[in-house]
Amino acid sequence: MASSLQQVLHKQFKEDAIAYLQQHPEEFEQLVEISLSNQPHQNWRAAWLVFHMMEENDPRVLPLVNTIIDVLPAKQEGHQRELMKILERMELSEEQESVLFDFSVELWESIRKKPSVRYRAFVWMVNIGEKYPELIPEILMLAQPQYVNSLSPGIKNSVRKMVAKLERTNSRNQA
Repeated sequence: MASSLQQVLHKQFKEDAIAYLQQHPEEFEQLVEISLSNQPHQNWRAAWLVFHMMEENDPRVLPLVNTIIDVLPAKQEGHQRELMKILERMELSEEQESVLFDFSVELWESIRKKPSVRYRAFVWMVNIGEKYPELIPEILMLAQPQYVNSLSPGIKNSVRKMVAKLERTNSRNQA
């Protein structure tokens, strides 16, 4: 018999799932465990719910940041996207950021990947570049047409806006 949480993950709409988790905060740890599991159809949805239920730098997620980073490469694209969104809300160490930057570059360069996961990777690259401006020239090199042209129009537009902001920052840093 499936647990109540597993039933929520399988059948409930977002609002109902969030309401259930607000009524049962003790289920959050299990939700995080499922988000890191290999349970198809539940793991990405659990990660999606963790993102919606967590706080910035959530102490319940903090001990698992290294685990999240470690499992990212083995997950499916949609699941990777949701786990990366969780990490965006966490304060990472310089070493964790370095590993995530390298992984994001790898995802970004994989033009056959879904635009949404590539976009999330680019957002990570930009966030890290804003913190470490010496990376901006490398990020700008990665914004070449062969990487951008395969994106959907909306994502392409968002990427172009981020690139323009990086170019302005880079110009100021060189002045």
